[in-house]
Amino acid sequence: MSILDAIIQGIIQGLTEFLPVSSSGHLALVQYFTGNGGDVGAFFSILLHAGTLVAIIIAFYPTILKLIVEGIKFLGQLFTGKFRYKNATPYQRMLIMLLIATLPLFVLVLFKDFIQKIGSDNSILAEGFFFLFTSYVLFLSCKCRKGKKTAAKINPRDAVAIGIMQGFALFPGVSRSGSTISMGLIAGLDRSFAVEFSFILGIPAVLGAIILEIGDVIKSPVDIGAGVIITGFITSVIFGIIAIKTVNWLVKKDKFKYFAWYTLVLGILVVSIGIVEIITHGAIQQFFLNINN
Repeated sequence: MSILDAIIQGIIQGLTEFLPVSSSGHLALVQYFTGNGGDVGAFFSILLHAGTLVAIIIAFYPTILKLIVEGIKFLGQLFTGKFRYKNATPYQRMLIMLLIATLPLFVLVLFKDFIQKIGSDNSILAEGFFFLFTSYVLFLSCKCRKGKKTAAKINPRDAVAIGIMQGFALFPGVSRSGSTISMGLIAGLDRSFAVEFSFILGIPAVLGAIILEIGDVIKSPVDIGAGVIITGFITSVIFGIIAIKTVNWLVKKDKFKYFAWYTLVLGILVVSIGIVEIITHGAIQQFFLNINN
């Protein structure tokens, strides 16, 4: 893998992790047509996810810091028997809702091997259908009324619904940010809070993905230069922050419909190419591999 490949994948990961278009789906397409899949692709995907994790922390550090402080107070109150849910501060309530929204991921871990096979089956047909699913969810969110719920008003039902949508985002082609923000909007969350809740909820999700995948990568070490690693990581951080700011603006301005149309067109295109690839035994992929070589 070259530094140029690292920059390209870093930009794609940084932007698509937070823009509602699915980073896993786009990376799967890039790796499919460039041949940078397998162990190298898996290792680099983990590296780029770590970069976007840093981007979330940088973008939302004031809220994350408050959640940590309130979380410590919450634990103290819990152990001393003084905690009362009705008296919880907004940030304590938000922290509890984040924990509830994370629970569905533990169920989907049971299907980890099945989900991984979809992303590594040397076919892009499934990714195409999941892009169409993302488009459908985004279109639904565009039709809902503007909500007013913030950290003080979000309830367990909202958190569970958002958490379930985050679970679907494990499939390549389903946007994690798009599906969770959309469900937040459908549940009546304030637009800025829906974005904030979605991205902070992504921290344990990304950490979990890294932990689950890193064991397999360690078993099959890859040879990638330090320059490529550093370049990919920094690129994903920078473009991740840019994407977060962009999504926040887009949601406030009710511009999600553009991404709904984008994923609809992309999904149709990818499904069509996927069918052609099956019929021609990978002729399009081989064409791009020959160009790269």
